[in-house]
Amino acid sequence: MKLNEIRAAEGSTKRAKRVGRGTASGHGKTSTRGHKGMLSRSGSGGLRPGFEGGQMTLARRLPKRGFTNIFKKDFQIVNIGDLKIFKENEQVTPAELLSNGLIRKGAKPVKILGSGDIQKQLIIKAHAFSKSAKDAIEKAGGKTELIKA
Repeated sequence: MKLNEIRAAEGSTKRAKRVGRGTASGHGKTSTRGHKGMLSRSGSGGLRPGFEGGQMTLARRLPKRGFTNIFKKDFQIVNIGDLKIFKENEQVTPAELLSNGLIRKGAKPVKILGSGDIQKQLIIKAHAFSKSAKDAIEKAGGKTELIKA
């Protein structure tokens, strides 16, 4: 089989509807748009998303609650229990965490949390530490270093 011999499967394609080509075609005169109204006019078809024909839209009918803090810092979370994959006295940086699949994005800040246990001495560099994580790392003989974001 050659590239120029490839054809679509039988019945998988349809010819385009040719409108406005005379009354004999069955799609003449109003060109399948009907009489009058917004959708019959040129250039004014379509509605904005959420439009409900003049009825109060759902977004405006539902009650609003709370607020979004635009200054919130969004951290990638790593538990100290996940750090057992590293060797004794190894430096653990966000780049190392990324290459080992513990975080997904290199640009987003990292916070170490105290869930799990740690027995190895590690030098951990992160943007934030929970109090329990910092205590557990130092109790195991490791060090914590803050990275300025």
